[in-house]
Amino acid sequence: MRMGSDHNHIPKGAGEGHLRVLSISFVLIFVFMVVEVIGGIVTQSLALLSDAGHMVTDAIGLAMAIAAIRIGLRTAQSRGRTYGLRRLEVLAALANALMVFGVAAYVLWEALKRLRDPVEVGSSMMLTIAILGLIVNIIAMKLLRESSQESINVEGAYLEVWADTIGSLGVILAAVVIRFTGWQVVDPLIGVGIAIFIVPRAWRLGRKAVKILLQIAPDHIDVDDVRSSLEGIEDVTGIHKLHIWTISTGENVVSAHITVTPEGDHHEVLDIAADVLETKYGITNTTVQVEPPDHTVCAEDD
Repeated sequence: MRMGSDHNHIPKGAGEGHLRVLSISFVLIFVFMVVEVIGGIVTQSLALLSDAGHMVTDAIGLAMAIAAIRIGLRTAQSRGRTYGLRRLEVLAALANALMVFGVAAYVLWEALKRLRDPVEVGSSMMLTIAILGLIVNIIAMKLLRESSQESINVEGAYLEVWADTIGSLGVILAAVVIRFTGWQVVDPLIGVGIAIFIVPRAWRLGRKAVKILLQIAPDHIDVDDVRSSLEGIEDVTGIHKLHIWTISTGENVVSAHITVTPEGDHHEVLDIAADVLETKYGITNTTVQVEPPDHTVCAEDD
């Protein structure tokens, strides 16, 4: 009697196919990050420094995304790591969110000082750098947009570039206002606006990463519905030890023990269960153990 089965082939990392766009985006962001940091210091623009800070996190985030994927591939299923190191992608996304919070805190602190004691800003250079930054961010966004739908790791990088694009627009606005009105206070105000704008998005990304690390069931999968679907299979009398979690983006996993009537075909129930999980919930990484009704070893479950 076939008591257990793993209808599963461990999939490749969700971000594995996106190394090229990540690498190109990293080069673009890193080069302009240096330009923007220098420009922010020279012009004394907090808005530009805020945007430069976001570009720093963009570059670091992209570098971690690339490193996470490469490490995950290189060490896949080695030295007892049966899932490889693909969850490094999730850790990288969480680190990205934390870095954004750090930048936002710095900008808010500096802005409070500048609101009390405004600093004169070089608006012409500030405007030129901001326009160039906008162009670079738009290019990077186009490169990362499609991949961001498939990997939380790439999503983290895309989030930062997207926010930085909005930031560049804010810096352009600040530079224009300062140039034509001389109102220096707009610079720290825009800097604060950029910092506040990205915080909720960073929170959502960090929350999503934490849920994966805590092995909480994905939001789009109703555990009770999965249980009902499995209980609806002919000859199935009960479901216990049902667990659903995520390894990395798009890599959802199910394990369950299914109790079957004595006359039930265990092989058939096993195949039907795997088919239900794949066709209805899109989960192919499944481990299902089929048990007779008098099997009590695993009855103390969940």
